[in-house]
This record gives sequence, C-alpha cells and structure tokens, in this order.
Amino acid sequence: MPTILVVTLICASSLAAQDCTRATAQDVITHPAHSPQECMLLGPAIAAGTGRGTEAGTYVKTLCEQRR
Repeated sequence: MPTILVVTLICASSLAAQDCTRATAQDVITHPAHSPQECMLLGPAIAAGTGRGTEAGTYVKTLCEQRR
C-alpha cells in the first residue's frame, strides 16, 4: 500500500506560494504515491491530465504527505 499522498493544489496566481494551502486552493486533487520522487512527478501530471492548473491565472503546487 502506498504510504505517501500526492496533494495537488490549484491556486490563483494572485496568491503567494506560501499562502497556497488546502484551505485557500481553488481545487485540491489527491492521489497515492510510492515514493517522494513519484509524488513530485505525479502532482503536475495529475493537474495537467484533468485540465486544471493550465488555466490562465492559476498555478500548481504539489505537496507530499504521509498517509494516515
């Protein structure tokens, strides 16, 4: 079972990166990953696959969290 959770945040470009959180994001997408490297690669790919994060005025931020 994957122990890492990819958290892909779609945030408004007017929001500073340090202020982009689950609570302030326009959209939050989660997906399991097997390693930190896989997590960092999957975040942007997941956003692009859904068509989110490529919209004008937004950016993608990827977090890697331990699953509970």
